[in-house]
Amino acid sequence: MENIEYIKMRALEVGFTVSANLDCTTIKPMKEVREMCSSNKCNKYGKNWACPPGCGTLEECTRNISNYKYGIIVQTVGELEDSLDYESMMKIQGKHNQMFKSMTEELREEYPNLIALGAGCCLQCEECTYPNSVCRFPQKAISSMEAYGILVSKVCSDNNIPYYYGAGTISYTGCFLLD
Repeated sequence: MENIEYIKMRALEVGFTVSANLDCTTIKPMKEVREMCSSNKCNKYGKNWACPPGCGTLEECTRNISNYKYGIIVQTVGELEDSLDYESMMKIQGKHNQMFKSMTEELREEYPNLIALGAGCCLQCEECTYPNSVCRFPQKAISSMEAYGILVSKVCSDNNIPYYYGAGTISYTGCFLLD
């Protein structure tokens, strides 16, 4: 894909720490990852269109991913005072999510069928309509990589990208699948 280098460069300009090629054949949704979602530790399972089960079955997510050949992985890496520095974790995640949302909107102009898989649940609306009404903004909704059953550390490893940057750091990872 001829635009991939430009898109990677643009991601760095937006502020991501890492922007790299994603070989879409390395994405292997796993039942075990999806089952972690059902444990509902984030309190979003069954409450958001972009989270399971609203985002589709694992088979549907796998089928959607299989239609893509090209993609990029983006990461935001930040420093923590210590392993319990929750305030910095949330600040870094907020920065990542804002950049991810902005980049998604920008990429959708050229790639309307883009699949954007972020870090954490969709935050497009203050309160999601799931399951009582259709999604208000289906073209703006962002599922997490885990919602699609993706083991983020494995995809990073399979694409020669670090997942862990050492003690005192945290990283948030997302990907864009482009057609």
